[in-house]
Amino acid sequence: MELYWMQEKQTVAARQFRYLWLTAVILLLDQAIKMVVKAYLPLYESKPVIGSLVMFTHVQNTGAAFSISLGSPSLNRVFFIIVPLLAIAFIFYLIYRSTTRLQQISFCMIIGGALGNLMDRLLYGYVTDFVDMDFPDFIMQRWPVFNLADSTIVIAMGLLILDMIIHKPTPEITSPNHNEVSTLDQ
Repeated sequence: MELYWMQEKQTVAARQFRYLWLTAVILLLDQAIKMVVKAYLPLYESKPVIGSLVMFTHVQNTGAAFSISLGSPSLNRVFFIIVPLLAIAFIFYLIYRSTTRLQQISFCMIIGGALGNLMDRLLYGYVTDFVDMDFPDFIMQRWPVFNLADSTIVIAMGLLILDMIIHKPTPEITSPNHNEVSTLDQ
């Protein structure tokens, strides 16, 4: 009987983590593109893709999103290695607790993007960014340069918001004796 229970647990875990292949694809694609950028586009040089609207510009980011920095390159490196590791561990927990496929896919995409940037920090001490887009001038002249890993994380966050809209949780009410929980019918 215990063996059956263990098989059931393995089946549940396999079902929850079935999209981890997506993490590997994102990581490999991100690293491959960054290697091409480093090999064929000199640092700080730009190549137009769609005129000046979208360009490839090779930059090295030692900070976080929007080049936010803690002031010291070594402090940045340590902080931006530890925080993603903790976040990745937490996201694995979220995958295990996820209730929809869209959540599982989104969390695997986030892990893939986080690992892509983490790998850069571990190997080089900076993240290679290259997508350079124009932005309406009322806020800033150009959007900060980003990469595939960043894009994947943003898309995954959008998918999680979509999942929250599509799969609204049903509110629960507790009966006066606090022993029974029932679901509200809507």
